[in-house]
Amino acid sequence: MLQALFSHPFLTMSFLAGIAASITSGIVGSYVVVKRIVFISGSIAHSVLGGMGIFLWLKRTYNITWMNPLHGALVAAILSAFLIGWIHLKHKQREDTVIAAIWSTGMAIGVIFVSLTPGYNVELMNFLFGNILWTSMNDLILLFSLAGFILCATLLFHTKFQAVCFDENQAQLKGISVTKYYLFLLNLVAISVVILIQVVGAILIIAMLAIPAAIAGTFSARLSRMMGWAVVFGCIFTTVGISLSYFLDWPPGATIALTAAVFYLLNLARNYKAV
Repeated sequence: MLQALFSHPFLTMSFLAGIAASITSGIVGSYVVVKRIVFISGSIAHSVLGGMGIFLWLKRTYNITWMNPLHGALVAAILSAFLIGWIHLKHKQREDTVIAAIWSTGMAIGVIFVSLTPGYNVELMNFLFGNILWTSMNDLILLFSLAGFILCATLLFHTKFQAVCFDENQAQLKGISVTKYYLFLLNLVAISVVILIQVVGAILIIAMLAIPAAIAGTFSARLSRMMGWAVVFGCIFTTVGISLSYFLDWPPGATIALTAAVFYLLNLARNYKAV
């Protein structure tokens, strides 16, 4: 595998993309698991189809060459995160209802614009199901830039995020703006979704956001250490998944997600035997 890695630049790029995704999924996924908002990431992940479809339609219809479906995904993800958080906090609606509405609306908008887009939309299929082997230098710059932003935000506001995740009422009593930091956290989830789209695709994002952090939670109850373990597990899953997909000629995104699921089951069995 090392020989193939140095012989094929696309494999090198895919491993680097996997590292960026692992940093993101490990950090943000830990907040998501602790806060128990895993399905919010699923809603955001599926709603981004609307943004990708609109941007792809504009690019093809009006020949706007700089437009990228990934940019549309970022806009749609952030908009969805704000809507979920704002409706939940201001109108006291159940999050599961909001999640279902945004999930279905984003998918519907995406399907409509994809059907209106001229040409064969293989580019959009790669974002839906993931194709880390197509990672370009521009993609890497975007992935590491977003991962760096998430890392900096976590270093600056970890204490606030931790308070909001564990006890919102106690955080409010301490003078922490729960609304502001909850919305900020949801936007970090949105950015993470866009990063992981490049690796495993919109459909399999929940696997990379939830599974590494869930396994890490069985190794440490402390959130900061949990994040470190989650990043390590994310790197392992992406490395093993890319290697298997290369030798078995399997889709890389699905192989990474399947690898994570297998490790999760093995960890469950380990914990069961320990009990």
